[in-house]
Amino acid sequence: MAALLLAGCGEVPWNDPYPAGDATGNRVYSSFAERPKHLDPARSYSADEYAFLAQIYEPPLQYHFLLRPYRLVPLTALEVPEPAYFDIDGNPLPRDAPAESIHRSDYLIRIQSGIRYQPHPAFAADEAGEDRAPTARDLRGINQLGDFERTGTRELTAADYVHQIKRLAAPWTHSPIAAVMRKHIIGFDAYADGLAQMAETDPAGRVARLRASEIAGVEVVDPYSYRISVKGKYPQFAYWLAMPFFAPMPWEAEVFYAQPGLRERNIMLDWYPVGTGPFMLGENNPNLRMVLERNPNFRGEPYPSEGMPEDTASGILADAGRPMPFIDEAIYSLEKESIPRWNKFLQGFYDSSGIASDAFDQAVQIDAGGEPVLTDAMRERGISLLTSVEPSVMYMGFNMLDPVIGGDSERARLLRRAIAIAVDFEEFISIFTNGRGLVAQGPIPPGIFGYREGEAGINPFVYEWVDGRAVRRSLDEARVLMEQAGYPGGRDQATGRALTINYEAIATGPDDRARLNWIRKQFAKLGIELVIRSTDYNRFQEKIRNGTGQVFMWGWNADYPDPENFLFLLYGPNGKVEHQGENASNYVNPEFDRLFNAMRFMDDGPERQAAIDRMVEIARTDAPWLWGFNPKAFSLHHRWMYNASPNQMANNTLKYRRVDPELRAQLRRDWNPPILWPLWAVGGLLVVIVLPALWLVWRRERSTAL
Repeated sequence: MAALLLAGCGEVPWNDPYPAGDATGNRVYSSFAERPKHLDPARSYSADEYAFLAQIYEPPLQYHFLLRPYRLVPLTALEVPEPAYFDIDGNPLPRDAPAESIHRSDYLIRIQSGIRYQPHPAFAADEAGEDRAPTARDLRGINQLGDFERTGTRELTAADYVHQIKRLAAPWTHSPIAAVMRKHIIGFDAYADGLAQMAETDPAGRVARLRASEIAGVEVVDPYSYRISVKGKYPQFAYWLAMPFFAPMPWEAEVFYAQPGLRERNIMLDWYPVGTGPFMLGENNPNLRMVLERNPNFRGEPYPSEGMPEDTASGILADAGRPMPFIDEAIYSLEKESIPRWNKFLQGFYDSSGIASDAFDQAVQIDAGGEPVLTDAMRERGISLLTSVEPSVMYMGFNMLDPVIGGDSERARLLRRAIAIAVDFEEFISIFTNGRGLVAQGPIPPGIFGYREGEAGINPFVYEWVDGRAVRRSLDEARVLMEQAGYPGGRDQATGRALTINYEAIATGPDDRARLNWIRKQFAKLGIELVIRSTDYNRFQEKIRNGTGQVFMWGWNADYPDPENFLFLLYGPNGKVEHQGENASNYVNPEFDRLFNAMRFMDDGPERQAAIDRMVEIARTDAPWLWGFNPKAFSLHHRWMYNASPNQMANNTLKYRRVDPELRAQLRRDWNPPILWPLWAVGGLLVVIVLPALWLVWRRERSTAL
């Protein structure tokens, strides 16, 4: 007991989950809920994987940390490449050439010299300087990558980027963007088909085949330049160059991981990445923790010196020009449950946190103006709240192939508009997302070019502008629309029968019941009987593919911050049933499609904005969706963490983080004092029990002695 009491006076809280020596280290503490499935940049396509990959691998471009709308800037490239246009005969065309005259677009990417890879055994060299990657004979006692004694590095070259593009085409990598790149990169489809017929099946043979073959539209110009030729005009291609898919891959790494005996030890590219970024994966133990360590070979990158007007006052530009990264290490602990994760954040053992629904009221309250603010308890701890609208949309879609709710008849159009007024998404956001959402007025979310704010941005069929804000139109107006559509009081005027609509739902648990009941009540406002047809996600997808549903709820997260990536969800040739595209509503409008084909090739500017405005107007008029809402991201950060700024497109944000370890250690001690009264109580109880017994023993021994 005395030892325990003395321990309570130490420098480290009793409940600290980390080793005592870590208390004041220059590191970030965070968590993850699920093991990353893929750490190979050719295969990875999820946010939980990008949280690690984007800190390790470096594509040529990145998103500016602070500027909005989202803007591409160089990462390893010297500049953001401007495409050069050519006609079918190979003659150069001016930048303002009509899209239909452009046969190909060339992107020349020039990278910085002197960039080096992280230390890795794939680059190991012997005393004579000859490349010497370990062989099977060297694997005795090797259980993880860190067990290799010899490591090395080399300079990044343009050929590494080209090698990765070849890997995207290789059928054995199962890249999720291979189908998209077939449509755009010249020669990609033919190259992929050729690899599918190759005889080599062993990993080393596959690497040799990639090195010995070429894609017609991808070439190394010199050690620091490479060119990608794209079919026609595709301005959005530059956004792909900011994704890990287009990060460099050294062929030596693939040869290294192809060695016999390594896969059996879980030493493979999908487990141990090889990059040039500010961090490298020092520990991969997904059942316990993941550790990112500073890459000692990283060249350094200056912290941005420009931001939005409000950034100067916020202090987030205080580190302008300083070399990054600022931290030495980031430790991610496995936390599958939200409550332990939340409690550890409050205790100071995690530097930042999201907000689970069951902890929302403890952290945030909504003020009189409807804005989220921190509770007193959070403010007293110096915690800060960051909110941002995500580049995504959750919408309620109508199947436009359905004879009742779909089609381009005035009757169906009026019915859809009436439902749009009745379904109160403000209430939905308040009840089911803790206010974490912004009612959508169209298909384009804030932060994306083409989005209109204020009165110019409202959907006039559902809202009117009153006293400086959008106000939902009344149910009386919706009921008038129902009458005009031939459904007074929710009954078909021709048959006298109640209007019944099927809602396709993904329902897997009891929490879904309240949400589905709410949706049913929204339709009931107009006298519509909504039939909920619940199923699992696979069956739901099948119904959408076949066009057998009527109404459904779905969403879309931006691949890249361009209006094309949202408006294509309503483009006729992307119809789900006929073309297996992402237009789940199967909406077709010839004028919309014509404008889309012109808009997607335009550069951002007044002409493109005018085209977008007209497209949004058409879509609002036809109402193939209830526009739903744009989710909001909420995050909390302790006072010792600096340079936290919401950026929903950038994934490589760890390098910007800076911490004050001494302040963190002090506050951890203050917030986690040892609770000693149970020990004193137990000690007192022991005294009460033991002393009488000792007294009895003493009396017995004394009487025996007498």
